[in-house]
Amino acid sequence: MYWPSIGVVIPTHRRPEQLREAVAGVLAQQYPGELRVIVVYDRAEPDFMVAQGGDRPVMVLSNNRTPGLAGARNTGIAALDTDLVAFCDDDDVWLPGKITAQAMALWRRPLAEFSTCAIEVAYNGQVNARLAGQAEVSHADLLRSRMAMLHSSTFLIRRGALTGGLGLVAEDAPGSQNEDWDLLLRAAARHPVVHVDTPLVRVAWGGNSLFARQYDTKISSLRWMLDRHPEIGTSPAGAARVYGQLACWHAAKGDRRQAVRWAKAALRQRWREPRAAIALAAATRIVKVERVVSALHRRGHGI
Repeated sequence: MYWPSIGVVIPTHRRPEQLREAVAGVLAQQYPGELRVIVVYDRAEPDFMVAQGGDRPVMVLSNNRTPGLAGARNTGIAALDTDLVAFCDDDDVWLPGKITAQAMALWRRPLAEFSTCAIEVAYNGQVNARLAGQAEVSHADLLRSRMAMLHSSTFLIRRGALTGGLGLVAEDAPGSQNEDWDLLLRAAARHPVVHVDTPLVRVAWGGNSLFARQYDTKISSLRWMLDRHPEIGTSPAGAARVYGQLACWHAAKGDRRQAVRWAKAALRQRWREPRAAIALAAATRIVKVERVVSALHRRGHGI
């Protein structure tokens, strides 16, 4: 088979040790085709030493677009002329065989534009696999659930789609959050996403996240998603999930009135929505959202 050229975009913001692990995981891939890496420094001084010591080329750039994760990714995409583009966050690590398995999955489906794989979630020394249980992901699947195993560090996309009809990463996403779900929904509306249901990326979750307690940003990004993808509201399970998340984040920031409002909205969509129960309990100070999140992270899940 023809092995397409692949460019890997790694945005980074002041995490030098984790970045080196991420770059090493990409460079260690035994991929038969051309593989290039672009490290994009966002609101941080570039370290050009990252580009030295490997057999494959590593380019170091500064984000020249909107500050944030989305602008950094698009800076990297614009600097590439490869057949495919992959993403890897600076605190995640690709496991052996990742890129070859996904390239082969795309090769078998010539009309497909987007591929993902399953993940391992690392949290406080514990590692849990997150599988999708399917080899193809539809738009309807992604309306029902964000499907967290389809993490941005697993994305492998035809570059022609990103620079054409699919479009780039949305830079107007508040805090560059949920921009990955937005991209998945846009992609799946064009063609089903091809999924390799093997954990081939280790994803770090927890307190080291730059967004762990940015509740206002979490709320704004979910409202942005509801405005940008109103079809989420046509899926009872999907709408209940998002409304329940909004309820939880309002409860976490101490806004009891909005927490109760969104919890009720979630329950109207799906009376068994667990996030609504969590939010109501947090609003009455029976539990803290942060403790629930920590317990879920230990099992490889989130709110």
